[in-house]
Amino acid sequence: MGGNQSWITELILLGFQLSAEMEVLLFWVFSLLYVFSLMANGMILGLIYLDPRLHTPMYFFLSHLAVIDISYASSILPSMLENLMNLVLTLAITECMILVAMSYDRFVAICHPLQYTVIMNWRVCMVLAVTSWACGFFLALINLILLLRLPFCGPQEVNHFFCETLSVLKLACADTGTSEIFLFAAGVFVLVGPLYLIIVSYMCILWAILKIQSKEGRKKTFYTCSSHLCVVGLYFGIAMMVYLVPENSQQQEQQKVLTLFYSVFNPLLNPLIYSLRNDQVKGAFYRALQKKRTM
Repeated sequence: MGGNQSWITELILLGFQLSAEMEVLLFWVFSLLYVFSLMANGMILGLIYLDPRLHTPMYFFLSHLAVIDISYASSILPSMLENLMNLVLTLAITECMILVAMSYDRFVAICHPLQYTVIMNWRVCMVLAVTSWACGFFLALINLILLLRLPFCGPQEVNHFFCETLSVLKLACADTGTSEIFLFAAGVFVLVGPLYLIIVSYMCILWAILKIQSKEGRKKTFYTCSSHLCVVGLYFGIAMMVYLVPENSQQQEQQKVLTLFYSVFNPLLNPLIYSLRNDQVKGAFYRALQKKRTM
């Protein structure tokens, strides 16, 4: 860098290039979606805490997923962007790891039902949960350190609606090769690796389901996994399109829309999927309503 260049200390988020009327409409739409996301995930947390029947490894991991979704949606709010930029990546990585832990839980429950309580004891659950969070914090910290080492001397405009790492890197006036290689490697480790483990788990689960004699038994067993499969498909599919597909200028607006869905709609859809397609969660909800009516 030349001696007469100065570093920038503030960034301007361009967001979506829309009319003022459309921005007002979207403001109210996404405000409502955010409130619904908090309510839905809060309901999942409340039901898991209050209903002893949901005190199992599967719902232990689901409670972590709900906490991640609440935090993830909150970290996208404009008023919190400056302080929570690194938290977004932490939560995204942790959610990937929690989804892997949930697939392992389903694998043990279906393929090794007699040893389920021995294998998936609370110590193992705690280790899996702590490892998931630690992995998220560690990888996000490395990314932040690499990002803070870069000089930024203009322009100030970030072509995104939050401080997304790839968009911020484009403003650096130095070689960003190390950060880009790390992001790609982390993407492979966090997305491709876990997705491979999930696919292997569900191939074993499918094989075990096919061995079940009764048609009703096969249907019931597969139904218990369908919620998790829906969430995995949505989460990993969009994330891989955003972070692993080569970017070009024509796709930039499309990727912003995908990121919007990934960060705003996913936290709302997760509790809906788990509540609408899960008899135990619906049962806990009805029991909670009945208990409130009798009070």
